[in-house]
Amino acid sequence: MKGGSGNTMIKNRKASHEYEFIEKFIAGIVLTGTEIKSIRAGRAALTDSYCQFRGHELYIKGMHIDEYEFGNLRNHDPLRERKLLLTKRELRRLEKRVKEAGLTIIITKVFINERGLAKAEIALAKGRKEYDRREAIKRKDAEREMERMWKSR
Repeated sequence: MKGGSGNTMIKNRKASHEYEFIEKFIAGIVLTGTEIKSIRAGRAALTDSYCQFRGHELYIKGMHIDEYEFGNLRNHDPLRERKLLLTKRELRRLEKRVKEAGLTIIITKVFINERGLAKAEIALAKGRKEYDRREAIKRKDAEREMERMWKSR
């Protein structure tokens, strides 16, 4: 096995609260050496990150990867745009859906796979209104309560 053990995972917890996911994709990320080392150390944040098309390519914007502690002159810019790697079919499909329906593409998590490569789970998403968020919270609370009742039996 090359690279990491596949246990590094950085999640965007805010995303599931603010957006309703329609479809999810797994994409590779083009990174520099110091960026992958920082991700393996778990030093990245996805809070305000989103994806945007430039030409027919998809880029991550707003993803913060801390500078690598031991990377001196060759360290990276923490907020630089990073290219996502998807198939042409997936890119065309996403671009079409974003333009037509007014949807957005957000990053839900970044992880290291079993081969040691950095991958991003992205989602085609629709923004939730405030009352939708409250409904989702109520529904989750009700499901948790029901599960507790079943476990206590």
